Amino acid sequence: MANFAELNENNYVLRVVRVGNDVPTSNGPLGENNMHPDGEEWCKKFFKGGKWKQTSFHNEFRNIGAAVGSYYNADTDEFYPRKDYESWVLSEDKKQWKPPIEYPIIPENLNEFNPLVSWDEANLRWIGSNDNGQTIFAWDSINKTWGAI
Repeated sequence: MANFAELNENNYVLRVVRVGNDVPTSNGPLGENNMHPDGEEWCKKFFKGGKWKQTSFHNEFRNIGAAVGSYYNADTDEFYPRKDYESWVLSEDKKQWKPPIEYPIIPENLNEFNPLVSWDEANLRWIGSNDNGQTIFAWDSINKTWGAI
């Protein structure tokens, strides 16, 4: 099966569909012709419009397999994962977004509180919350310690 991603006007993936390998292209069946424009045209006709790009769930081409919310960069002809936070940067291999501050260490004395660690984009830091969602700790990335808020 061949996989195709439908893109919105800003090149974000709306959905991913599977198409039979036997769809004809000008160069033989689709299953033998990755990234052939005829497959994208077939999707456009079958689904009555849209902008389509072939993708690979096995990362054989176009960097990563597309998923809903991921981004297609037309300049590099690659898919990038969804970016959850504006401050995060793309890893060297372009397969994931990384925070500007490394994920914190959870020392044993915090484990008893079972903190839920999440990224605080507004303050560019990691925070630890209790089971009720109340923020109780903030990570000090310079001193590599957690402190009460």
